[in-house]
Amino acid sequence: MKGLAIYFGLLFLVLSCKDNTSKKYSSPNRKVLSNSKSKENPVPFKVSKIGDTLDVFNGVYVIYNKSISNTSGRHLTKDGYNLGLKWQCVEFVKRYYFEHLNHKMSNSYGHAKDFYNANLSDGSINSDRNLMQFSNRSKTKPKVNDLLIFDGNIFNKFGHVAIISKVSEDTIEIVQQNVGKHSRDTIDLEFKDNKWYLDDSEILGWLRKN
Repeated sequence: MKGLAIYFGLLFLVLSCKDNTSKKYSSPNRKVLSNSKSKENPVPFKVSKIGDTLDVFNGVYVIYNKSISNTSGRHLTKDGYNLGLKWQCVEFVKRYYFEHLNHKMSNSYGHAKDFYNANLSDGSINSDRNLMQFSNRSKTKPKVNDLLIFDGNIFNKFGHVAIISKVSEDTIEIVQQNVGKHSRDTIDLEFKDNKWYLDDSEILGWLRKN
């Protein structure tokens, strides 16, 4: 009975709602960084309620959402462009591309994993997002500002998205929203057989503005 209670407790914690939902996956290859160690956020913000500022990258705020399944209405720009549900992972990456890169997506709806089109070849244009798409084993190395896409899993079928904030020869750092009270993770980066690979089996690929 105790084991069953633990199982359902974990299932409750990772339960996600539909439409632009995000989820922090548990992965040994994803290393949590304290916000206080981030150059962009040398002094951690104090967060206690939904809507508080958790982090900032290139002037775009990461908003605290408290519960991964929480939504606070749809976020639209002044001209009606859909940024997503407040304050899910999708909302942050679309707001980042809109505010920092002045980019609007052709299709402004969809769950996190839907940002990746498995029918496209590496380096093709993803017309729904109006961005270049690269698979996770690509000839093209990830770089800062790329939009990273994670597949769904048995706990969250909707996937997750983040922004790449740092790149070295063997790691990347990502900044993300709706993963609790932290916002930065690192993922190992490998180059083998003339292709770049991010060492996380749930990563589908990354998108990039031309």
